[in-house]
This record gives sequence, C-alpha cells and structure tokens, in this order.
Amino acid sequence: MVVTFVTGNVNLVPTIILVGSFLVPVTFVAFAFRRADAVITTQRIFSAFVYGGVLGVLGASILESALLTNMSSWGYLAIGAIEEGVKLAALWLLARRLPFYTPRDGMVLGAAVGFGFAAFESAGYAFNALFTSSGGLSLLNLVETEALRAVLAPVGHGLWTALLGGVLFAAAARSRGGRPRPDLPLLGWYAVVVLLHALWDAAQTIAVWLTLLVTGTPAQWVAIIRLGQLPGVTQTQVHLFTTLNWGLLMADGLIGMALLLVRWVRLGRGRATAPVPLTGSLR
Repeated sequence: MVVTFVTGNVNLVPTIILVGSFLVPVTFVAFAFRRADAVITTQRIFSAFVYGGVLGVLGASILESALLTNMSSWGYLAIGAIEEGVKLAALWLLARRLPFYTPRDGMVLGAAVGFGFAAFESAGYAFNALFTSSGGLSLLNLVETEALRAVLAPVGHGLWTALLGGVLFAAAARSRGGRPRPDLPLLGWYAVVVLLHALWDAAQTIAVWLTLLVTGTPAQWVAIIRLGQLPGVTQTQVHLFTTLNWGLLMADGLIGMALLLVRWVRLGRGRATAPVPLTGSLR
C-alpha cells in the first residue's frame, strides 16, 4: 500500500485488493484449522474456502438479482436468507462424503466457507470503491473500504456459517446414515443466523431512524418522507448516528460470538458415529 502511494504504480492495485481482501479471512481460517480433527485436511479447508466462497458469491448474486427486483423493508431479511442459504448449500456439497462428523469440525469447515465468501465479496467492494463519481481512481477509498471490512470480517460471514456448520454436522452425527441433512434444529439456527445477518446489513438504516427519533426536527421528518433525503443534518446528529451504527454492529457481533463460544464449549468433540480410520487414499 505504501509503495503504491509513493510510486503511483497502478499495476499494484490488484495486489492491494487481493491482499487486503484475503489477509484477515485466511488468517482466521488458519486459526480455526488448528482446532479441527484429522478428517478436516488442508485440501478440504482450501476447497471450502475457494469453492464455497466462489459458489456462495455467484449463487447469492444470481438469486438476489432474480428475486430482489424491488428492495423493500423486508429486503434485509431476504438478503440474509439468500446468502446464508447458498453458503449452507455450498457447505453441504463439500461435506457430504466425509467419513464421520463432529459439530466442531462443522464449525471449522463452515468458517472456511464463510470466510471464503467474505474474502471474494470484500474484493468486489474494494474494486467498486476504487472508482469515484467523477470517473477517476481513489486509492484512499479502496484502502478505507478494505480496512473497515477487514476489521469487521471476524464477526460476519465466517462466524454465521460456522454456527450453521456446527448444527449441520451435529444433525449428521445423530442421523442413522451419518450424513448431513436438514432438521428442525438446523432450520431454527438458520433463522437465528438470518436475523443476525439482517440486523448487520440494516444497522445503518436503523441508526438513521433512531437518530431521527431522538433529534429529528419537523422539517427533517417532512423532507425524508417526501424526498427520501435528510436536509440540515447537524454535527450532533452525525455523532449520534455514528455511535448508534457502530453500537448496533458491536452488539450483533458480540451476540454471534457468544453463541459460537457457547456452542463450541457445549458440543465438545463427542461423536455419535464411529470414525472411519484414515487411509492414504482419503483426502
């Protein structure tokens, strides 16, 4: 980043996008990989990150463009349902032939899928941030976007898919055939994760309305109802909005982290199905 600023060499921009988008997700996947059983190999983690991330981003893009033609107040829930659904489907495809299943392995593999999704999505946001409305390029916008998404990455997609992965593998461990399949607990946790995702996406909108409820003037209410714009914003409102927005994101992230830690501790490493001995051909 420093070299690019100093030299002005635009050929380094793709390097900034890739490194900035992938550094934090890859680091957390490596951290999670050390806590998995031997059945979760390096190849499986790599496949989950790349294939899960690519399939998730492409699937979400297709479904959102087809189903969300008119964004409404339910749009945040719909986006959460679509993105969490495609990540769960990608995880199921990658995990359906494992020799045995434990909830903790499901959390690790789910985290790999979720962080892969986050990395490829962040690369897209960073690329869009590079272009300004005047047609020029803004390296500062790109770096700010990647820095913000890197800070928030650990409590986003990777965490949500890790929760679903643990529930999916727990269902597989309980089933007769020992294969992942949907059940009522999975549907319930899917609803929880969708709500966390929707709250995360809607944090900025909720912060705007809460700021208006506390400090809004009659003229601002009339303008936002008629024009969808908020004129005459004061410095106090800006500070309150920023505080509320970050407060909502922090609350969402803390709830997700608490749920993950409780599940990790309670589920432990118990297996409901006997493990299959690993062989040289197993990958």
